[in-house]
Amino acid sequence: MAKVVADISVSLDGFVTGPEPGPGQGLGRGGEALHTWALDGDAIDRAVQAETVDATGVVIMGRTLFDIVDAPDGWSDEMGYGAGLAAEPPVLVVTRTPPAHVRLADRFTFVVDGLGSAVDKGRAMADDRDVVIMGGGAVVRSAVDAGLVDEVRLHLAPVLLGSGTPLFDGAVPRGLRQIHVRASGHATHLTYRVD
Repeated sequence: MAKVVADISVSLDGFVTGPEPGPGQGLGRGGEALHTWALDGDAIDRAVQAETVDATGVVIMGRTLFDIVDAPDGWSDEMGYGAGLAAEPPVLVVTRTPPAHVRLADRFTFVVDGLGSAVDKGRAMADDRDVVIMGGGAVVRSAVDAGLVDEVRLHLAPVLLGSGTPLFDGAVPRGLRQIHVRASGHATHLTYRVD
C-alpha cells in the first residue's frame, strides 16, 4: 500500500514561507532561502531530492500552492516537482472551485470533495509509491491533524524568517518518532513516523 508523506521545507522558526507570499513571490519575502537545498544544493541535497522524486507516485497540493506553480513564472518544462529534476507525477489539487484556465492542464486533477478524498485517490493511483503532500503549510498541517499522514519529512533550512506562513501553529498535539536525519550544507533533512 502507498505511504502518505507530508514533505515540506521549513525555517528554524517554523515558517514555510516568508511574509506576503503569492504569485510572483511564492515563498514570500526572504522565503527563497527555504529552497536553497533544492535549487543549489550539495551532493547530499541532490541525493535526498532524487530519492524523494523516484519514490513519488502522486503529489497532493492545495489551491493556493497550485495558483503559484501554475502562474507564468511557476513550474515549467525545466522546473517543476523535484525542482531542476522537473518530474511530472500526477498532481491532485484540493480545492472547492477548480480554475477556469490551467496553464499546465495535463499535470493537474482537481479534487473538490476534500483532503481525505484526495489522499484516497492518491493511494489508488500511486501503486506502491509514495503519495506526497507537498503543501502549502495549511494542507500539510490539516493532513497531519486528520491522521492522514504516515511520515513527515521536513527540510529544515538554516534561516529565521520572523513571520510568514507557520507550519504547525495551532496543530493537534501528536507524537512523532524520528526515524532519519541527514544533514547537508544547506538543510537538515528530517523524517518522522507519525504515531
